Amino acid sequence: MLIVMAKWHAYGRCKTRLSKDIGKLSSSNVQRKMTEHTVSVAKSVSKKGLIDISLAISGIGLKKSKRWSNELGIKNFNLQGRGCLGERMRRQILINKKYFLTSKKNIIFIGTDLPDFCHMDLLNTLLKLKKNDLILGPSNDGGYWLMAFSARLLTTSLYLPFINIKWGKEDVLKQTINNFSSMDLKYDFLHRKIDIDTIIDIEKRE
Repeated sequence: MLIVMAKWHAYGRCKTRLSKDIGKLSSSNVQRKMTEHTVSVAKSVSKKGLIDISLAISGIGLKKSKRWSNELGIKNFNLQGRGCLGERMRRQILINKKYFLTSKKNIIFIGTDLPDFCHMDLLNTLLKLKKNDLILGPSNDGGYWLMAFSARLLTTSLYLPFINIKWGKEDVLKQTINNFSSMDLKYDFLHRKIDIDTIIDIEKRE
């Protein structure tokens, strides 16, 4: 299952760092466009029968989330809930635990800050998961734009990727890998990508 961590593109409440340079309306539009792009790519892979998609939504309530999910053409959705990113991601695993245990499928997390995200990113992730337990897509800010777990890893305790992480710091990726140092697992990486959070991130892509 692919879980898309999506934030509602509310005026003045999304991409706040970017809005300082391009304005609140423009940053809201950027957020909306990138989310729609991410979902479009995911749906193209889903149509091949390779993944199921679920939205993890923040910024709006249940009724509006259902409406937005329908507009995006995604049947399954859940609210992210409160807490740091790690808590919100782990909550999605717990919500979908029955699905993972019965289907014995992988789980992939991805955000919506990647204008150059493409179907090959997902296909490469699925391919690497055949030989690895953990896949990470490094981002320019020291974090990751994708995290994927094998079905085997999902049967073990999954608090490790999300504890003792200082979110927002420049070594989130390193902290995450260190958390798994006590386990005998194989992991691999995808290509580094640039998350769009500031005007500088956009300039780096040009």
